[in-house]
Amino acid sequence: MEFDIDLFVVGAGSGGIRMARMAAQAGIKVMVADNNPLGGTCVNVGCIPKKLYAYASQFGHDFKDSAGFGWQLSDVNFNWRTLVSNTRIEIKRLNNIYEGLLSESGVEFISGSACLVDSHHVKVGDRVISAERILIATGGYPYVPESNYAGLLTTSDQIFDLPKFPRRMLIIGGGYTAVEFASIFNGLGSKVELVCRGNAILRGFDDDIRLFLATELERQGVNIHFNRNLVQVTKLQQGSFWVRLDDKSEYEVDVVLSATGRRPRITGLGLEQAGVAVDQRGAICVNEYFQTSVHNIYALGDVVGRMELTPVALAEAMVLLDHWYGKGEKYMDYNLVPTAVFSQPSVSTVGLTEQQAQNKYGHGRINIFRSDFKALKQSLSNNKERTLMKLVVDSNTDRVLGIHMVGEYAAEVLQGFAVALKAGACKADFDRTLGIHPSSAEEFVNMRTPVY
Repeated sequence: MEFDIDLFVVGAGSGGIRMARMAAQAGIKVMVADNNPLGGTCVNVGCIPKKLYAYASQFGHDFKDSAGFGWQLSDVNFNWRTLVSNTRIEIKRLNNIYEGLLSESGVEFISGSACLVDSHHVKVGDRVISAERILIATGGYPYVPESNYAGLLTTSDQIFDLPKFPRRMLIIGGGYTAVEFASIFNGLGSKVELVCRGNAILRGFDDDIRLFLATELERQGVNIHFNRNLVQVTKLQQGSFWVRLDDKSEYEVDVVLSATGRRPRITGLGLEQAGVAVDQRGAICVNEYFQTSVHNIYALGDVVGRMELTPVALAEAMVLLDHWYGKGEKYMDYNLVPTAVFSQPSVSTVGLTEQQAQNKYGHGRINIFRSDFKALKQSLSNNKERTLMKLVVDSNTDRVLGIHMVGEYAAEVLQGFAVALKAGACKADFDRTLGIHPSSAEEFVNMRTPVY
């Protein structure tokens, strides 16, 4: 059967663009379609703007801390529109870079919504294209639970472009998105109420990390409501919102942010008519090589609901590329994937939590090394922020199973240690390594006695 192209990629996010570029460079005829700006969630409404806003909010803390080091600052003001405008300029620059990368690789890009007609045909507007293979990499979207006030809520996709800075904000959620935005807007000067339906934030992270970070957030002024739910939202005449929780507490805020997770973006893709199976969450079902229930249709990234991280989508694309056009020797390893939460203080982790290690190996086999201290940077300021570092070690093999940190530059510190864990580092290797003094990172190689 003759096809118009070899590969059609639905979605121009991190994974889709990586696959399209690399396949085209290998001589494959590739076409990509997306009705959103190039770069997907990460570039436009995720990693990049969120990290830039996190940097902005950190200045709010740094200005206060600088007094203890002799700086005398006056008339420090924050301009929300400057941050929004400059961030949009940077994102547009990245959009253009991605457009150039696709063009230089020989990939044809179509701006528009793509829909599967059948297993080999995709429709974009009035155009129908036949392809030998189809890859779905459409990412995800912010999930807002159904309610009679859902239309009054702001999502994480919309929060970056608010026309006016919110002096009062209520955030629904306890995951990394909710925690990051609570930190961001608290640092920028908002009064933040964080409503978490569970008894702790950051489900899935190490319990020590969850408790420690919650304490630090509350110390900085974030008001966390555990075991609470939002039950009513009313828009007031002046444009603000009156909200009520299930404990009958009431607040007037400028923005109600829903940060309750994301769902795979599959609406309008024509999956059913093409015969592509999805699970109960709407994630596309794939095998180890990202093949769907239709033999020539594949999917990767957030839309398959495995690990919703940009580096994971990029790695998945390279594994699939090798499976199609390479030696077929690569496989996707989801173990020891480092991650970070860009809160203040920030969180980073790689490997097993204490609870996961105990479940896997038994309580008696796990040694825990833990250090809780005030970093040198805070010694001359009134900042009471503390740092937590933790190692999870298998006492039988001496292998380090997990590393966890809450503190400044946590992601920068943990990236190097992630390499060590991937290489199979043992606690003895940490003990033989000299620390860089004075630094917070040296504490990871100075912990000698397990706390339990």
